[in-house]
Amino acid sequence: MSAPVPGLNLACKITLARLLGVPVFILCFLYYKFSLEGGEPREGFRTAALLLFTGVAATDALDGYVARTRDQITELGRILDPLADKALLVSALILLTRPSLAGVLDPQFPIAFTVLVLSRDALLLVGSLVIHALGGRVKVRPRLSGKIATALLMVCIVWSLMQIPSEAFGGLVWICGAFVTISGVHYLGDWVRQMNETLHAAHGGRPA
Repeated sequence: MSAPVPGLNLACKITLARLLGVPVFILCFLYYKFSLEGGEPREGFRTAALLLFTGVAATDALDGYVARTRDQITELGRILDPLADKALLVSALILLTRPSLAGVLDPQFPIAFTVLVLSRDALLLVGSLVIHALGGRVKVRPRLSGKIATALLMVCIVWSLMQIPSEAFGGLVWICGAFVTISGVHYLGDWVRQMNETLHAAHGGRPA
């Protein structure tokens, strides 16, 4: 009998299932886009993509709840959980951004908004890598602005996947963009503070 994989508990299995749902979501939506390009929309693929997105997004809190209540918090889970979240949101955002089938898919995200979201995430990733390279431990402090931005982004993505045209969509997208910007400033401040602490510790408590 093979030994169990360390850290691969129920919470991690749920997170892995969420992560594996992302490429299936992408595939379903791409098939829907191909059907639009061919002039014969196959709405079943769009519905499947919508259900997969909402399903993966809805189970976001489930793996965390299982990990806390069953004392299954592991380093693997800490890595996979945010990876599953980002993979789902970023892939959906890119697929639903103009000029992808402009005039056929409605509503879609403006390019500027997608660049804003991707720039924030890229900035935070670089900051984390720098801290790690300096020998520090990255500590992610959840911010209310970040939680609101993520929730609004999920609402906008579901709205776009449902393909319900409305002028209100654009307003909600830019409200989300405001919270993305605010959260980015907050996280950047946290990263700078952690970087300074890491450099301070590396120099034995002396000024860097």
